[in-house]
Amino acid sequence: MAEMDLRVRLLGKLTGLAPSVTDMTDEQLLARQRKTLPRNKVVDYLLGARPPGIITTDLTAAGAEGRIGIRVYRPMHATEPLPLVFNIHGGGFIGGNLDMGDWSCGRIAQEVGAVVVSVDYRLAPAHRFPAAVEDCYAALVDVAARAADLGADPERIAVMGDSAGGNLAAVMCLLARDRSGPEIAFQGLIYPATDLTLGSPSLQEKAHAPVITTAEATKMKDTYLGGQDPANPLASPLKAAHEGLPPALIQVAEHDPIRDDGLRYGEALRAAGVPVRTTTYVGMPHGFLAFPNLCRSAPQALGELCAEFSTALVRPRATD
Repeated sequence: MAEMDLRVRLLGKLTGLAPSVTDMTDEQLLARQRKTLPRNKVVDYLLGARPPGIITTDLTAAGAEGRIGIRVYRPMHATEPLPLVFNIHGGGFIGGNLDMGDWSCGRIAQEVGAVVVSVDYRLAPAHRFPAAVEDCYAALVDVAARAADLGADPERIAVMGDSAGGNLAAVMCLLARDRSGPEIAFQGLIYPATDLTLGSPSLQEKAHAPVITTAEATKMKDTYLGGQDPANPLASPLKAAHEGLPPALIQVAEHDPIRDDGLRYGEALRAAGVPVRTTTYVGMPHGFLAFPNLCRSAPQALGELCAEFSTALVRPRATD
């Protein structure tokens, strides 16, 4: 077991200064969702800035019950249809926004040579399960249909997401399989929450970890589901049948209460014959990829993700 380095401990202290969601009412959670961080040098240092050479455009896509926001990242000088990466942000189903992905989505667009589309789905408690699921799927179908307009190739699509977004990315693969598309070539799941029945041993082992505790993860789950069945496969993709799903990269953090959600999901995919690579980042807490200048493994994890996307989304060679 690796110790957390000083910068990770500092991150734990910083996140610990914010009010815990365990003590918040629904009204307070809704008020928190309306607050956004100002973009300045301090925030850009903590969360990473958009890289140069990337064109960023805010648009809308179809949601389950109306239009929802998307942010499109595209390399500035690209001239041919590029692979499409559909990103779903984290935030425990009760928080998060498009700004959270600026560093990672921009870097993936730059390093993979891809169009990255990040989706701003509806959040609990105002919109409980399955609103986020259906928003993300409607947007995925819409974006895939409009891929050519975005300069992307509809035959080379990957999905990715972190934490709650990892849950939703995994669910997108289930729905794409079961609802006849769009075809997904690869899934990148970053410390995903795959079992909302809370059956992972790490929830006890890492109950008081920095960034997110087991009590907070439980509160987020309860807020998202609102009393609905946590074993529903669209809430807990670990409970689904996994045959026929796309290859996956699953990245988990050693000091994370939901670490075993990702590890167990990798085992389930492997047992179903799905190619999967699982990487545990030692010494890291939940959410480490969102803090590239504080967590030493964030650039390495993003590099691994870019390499997997590049391999999975390579353009097929023309045949004579």
